Amino acid sequence: MDQILGSTTTAISFSGHSCWYFGYLVSHKKYIVSIDDDCILARDDQGNLIDVVAQHISNLIQPATPFFFNTLYDPYRNGSDFVRGYPFRLRSGVNCVLSCGLWLNLADYGAPTQAVKPDERNHCYIDVILTVPTRAMMLVSGINIGFNREAMGLALFPGLRLSREGKIRWETMEDIWCGMCAKVVCDHLGLGVKSFLPYVWRGDSGDALESVKRDGKGEADEEVVPFLTAITAKDCMSKIAVIVRERLALLDPVFNKAADAMEEWLKLWEIVGSDV
Repeated sequence: MDQILGSTTTAISFSGHSCWYFGYLVSHKKYIVSIDDDCILARDDQGNLIDVVAQHISNLIQPATPFFFNTLYDPYRNGSDFVRGYPFRLRSGVNCVLSCGLWLNLADYGAPTQAVKPDERNHCYIDVILTVPTRAMMLVSGINIGFNREAMGLALFPGLRLSREGKIRWETMEDIWCGMCAKVVCDHLGLGVKSFLPYVWRGDSGDALESVKRDGKGEADEEVVPFLTAITAKDCMSKIAVIVRERLALLDPVFNKAADAMEEWLKLWEIVGSDV
């Protein structure tokens, strides 16, 4: 453990919201479920408390269907199936390795949108599970997530942080950055990602207007996900780090630090695999 912490003095910090990534790193569990500390259990449309852990695990142990969209949602749920015309060769699905739950009450907006809609709330519970299609990008928020650590845990890492970032969730960038990296890895390896259920109830927090005043890097979003050619999650992350350094660091030095963090994260993963 000291060896791990001692090697994180430059590129990676496990402080603030990034602290849960340290748990991802040192855990020996196949499945990990992570819920933010400002969340409580939500209720479904029948008024029943939602078992978040059970739903995440159910999403992860059942297949996903990223290559052909099923208009009856998740075909593996009770009461559903594949629609007419769905290719039989794809009906066995692929391994689902990432379950991205949603939340009620506080909408998942960025700071500028939240600042102009301070009273807007999300109370719409939708009893649906969807596989996110391949090549459809998304953020992966640690607010409510379950994942298969063995298959793709390495792709979730705290690599990109704003220089003046505070403690408000609207302005945290590490889950947006690593979420896009994780989705690219899953797409390339033919793995599945599900979203919607389970919901949690998220409490209100922070001043969005103050968040707007801090640095932002959203203008680079269209440039940050390269096409990858690799065969393992480690190869994918290594390739991303190289391309980030070659292409994105020219746009902003913060991406150079992100590449440093990605490379250091790979080294930490090797340390944990052999020594912890």
